[in-house]
Amino acid sequence: MSLQKSTTNQSEISPERGVDPGFNWDDLRYALAIAEAGSLNGAAKALGVQHTTVLRRLDALEQRLGARLFERLRQGYTPTGAGELMAAQARQMRPAIAEMQRRILGRDLELHGSLRLTTAFIASLYLLPEALAAFRRSHPGIEVEVHENSHLVDMSRRDADVALRMNRVVPEHLVGRQVGEVRMRVYARRGAPGLPQTVQPIENLCAHYPWIGFDRERRTRFFDRWMLDHVADERIVMRIDLLHPAVAMARTGVALALLPTLIEGHEPDLLPVSEVLNEVSTPVWLLTHPDLRQTARVRAFMQEVGSHLQATLAAAP
Repeated sequence: MSLQKSTTNQSEISPERGVDPGFNWDDLRYALAIAEAGSLNGAAKALGVQHTTVLRRLDALEQRLGARLFERLRQGYTPTGAGELMAAQARQMRPAIAEMQRRILGRDLELHGSLRLTTAFIASLYLLPEALAAFRRSHPGIEVEVHENSHLVDMSRRDADVALRMNRVVPEHLVGRQVGEVRMRVYARRGAPGLPQTVQPIENLCAHYPWIGFDRERRTRFFDRWMLDHVADERIVMRIDLLHPAVAMARTGVALALLPTLIEGHEPDLLPVSEVLNEVSTPVWLLTHPDLRQTARVRAFMQEVGSHLQATLAAAP
């Protein structure tokens, strides 16, 4: 890629400033993410990294190029002329790079290298640790990178190699296996005044006790839909966006919470006050892209971690 100096725009890249032409696709990927998101936090979310990582990579890239790629404004990051040029080039290259990476990785027969796993935080906290530890002991040459995302990333762009997802519907272009289901019930803090301490009918819990709720409008997630259909707004004393902060709030004893049964054995301060709610039980999937399924490390991960998760989910209450 050739980036030419502009005689009128000082933000353009100047070859005589000692530009290192050897920047790699990751450089372009980070610059493109910032350009598309308009902020460090948005880019970090899209890339599955911390915003400090994005800032560090951008600063290093600008220093190597001898040019400013983005104007740091109060309302966000706006590309300079050089930044727009780099983002446009990266956008054109992205599909070809992703396809090449998938095809090359798909022919990899060695049990070493890195493997990117994307999952929801609640799974990485309560479901995955033992499975990942066992996989590490079996395959010390494979480095697993775990990225937490509440949404399914674009695996065709190699944003992840494997995804663990809790959903009734999964994209048709992905392949994998259902490893079980996550079951849900209602929990209260043990000994909390004003909260039930024994299992009760769900109708009684919904009608007479305070609740920790989720998004007021959202119906895309299985636990959002159940809450909106069963718990009246006046019973909600606090709203939390995700399941793992709902666990933390439930520990305070402020209200009841709908949570996965996976927490039992990990959260001694919480006790179940309802039966398992079958209508909100949701399949758990381990998924990958078809181009990657024959990669040795992906195949080993899908088989071994999948079997471990299957046993863990089957043993959950």
